[in-house]
Amino acid sequence: MLCRVFIGAALIAGAMAGGEVANTAALDSRDRVIADNEHPPVDVELVLAVDVSYSMDPAELLLQREGYAEAIVSNEFLQALKTGPNRRLALVYVEWSGPNDQKIIVPWRLIDGHKSAAAVAADITRAPARMGSRTSISGAINFALSLFDADPYRGLRRVIDVSGDGVNNDGSPVTIARDAALATGIIINGLPIMLDGRLPSQMDIDDLDLYYEDCVIGGPGSFVVPVRSRDGFKAAIRAKLVLEVASGAPRHWIVPVARREPRVSCLIGEAMWAKRSRW
Repeated sequence: MLCRVFIGAALIAGAMAGGEVANTAALDSRDRVIADNEHPPVDVELVLAVDVSYSMDPAELLLQREGYAEAIVSNEFLQALKTGPNRRLALVYVEWSGPNDQKIIVPWRLIDGHKSAAAVAADITRAPARMGSRTSISGAINFALSLFDADPYRGLRRVIDVSGDGVNNDGSPVTIARDAALATGIIINGLPIMLDGRLPSQMDIDDLDLYYEDCVIGGPGSFVVPVRSRDGFKAAIRAKLVLEVASGAPRHWIVPVARREPRVSCLIGEAMWAKRSRW
């Protein structure tokens, strides 16, 4: 089921209330993935694929970095981590822009508590800032897909978390990359960045959230968390990571998205770029 997640104060405040996110805890030891002592089984193998294309302004890039770093050490995230049968995850943090421009900022790391989470957060924040060129969500997904082969950990779920402020306008069509990932059992979630008051761009679309829903995300329980304000940026990142780790979001948080033809053309970015190039 594809889902759109609506973020509000109640979501964050209630993220860990009671046992609402403990669905994964119902799994017993028979569901655990067998691994060696050095690389124990994890609940989630998570690729954080973060947009650094030129449409992202410096303030957005900083908010994005800080948002992920703070989310990883937040109480909500660490409590969600404890609800899984293995009580840990493996994570890699990647920045992307064009089809051949992806950089691993933090390689695969195990997070099993505050100490390991704080180490990953520190590595995210201390990495030199960078800005890429065009926007290739397909390139980001393809790159993320290859990273799972190098992951020494084995998880119950494999998830690619794509954040970005624009549509695919370079590289292969995004649906081809999406479908290739889904065919391997990988889940793709999205964080479309739609900030009010940002400088307009010729490549912007009003319905980026719908584009992400219909063209980018997929897999069981996949969802998008639109970010519409700078004040809500960090809260949205934190809520999304909690949902990805818990894998058992209460149903009253989400509104199902009906299966239908894309409401926004999945080739709109390529069409806009072709039109721009003719000017």
